Amino acid sequence: MKNNSVSLHRIINASPEKVFRAFADPIANSWWFPPYGFLCTVQQMDFKVGGKFNMTFINFSTGNGHSFGGEYLEIKPNEFIKYTDRFDDPGLPGEMTTTVELKKVSCGTELRVLQEGIPDVIPAEMCYLGWQESLEKLIKLVQPEIPDA
Repeated sequence: MKNNSVSLHRIINASPEKVFRAFADPIANSWWFPPYGFLCTVQQMDFKVGGKFNMTFINFSTGNGHSFGGEYLEIKPNEFIKYTDRFDDPGLPGEMTTTVELKKVSCGTELRVLQEGIPDVIPAEMCYLGWQESLEKLIKLVQPEIPDA
């Protein structure tokens, strides 16, 4: 089995605390994490080391969904998240590991994402495209500074 992986890097004009919160909050996750054209329901999200999560991406065009879940391996608030996940579909075997690094920089946050162990049947470029879309949505969520009225 080849090591199917994707790596992404972004500079985001928002604080590491705000970007971290977008990963830690299940409602935020359900909004920004699915690529365009998909909805997401979060069935479980126990955001702590050893905590489990489970969610479903639903194709809005067809109504079909695929569920996946995993475990949080390492969390350093506002700096680092590492988790595993696997698809519920036996046709998408294997366990993926995703590492998210956040670093404070002069204009906000440097974000690095590495996802390894993507099932061979998923082309890495499709996974990369999905992550690009998700990160566009993440940026649109965390960059605006909207004061309470």
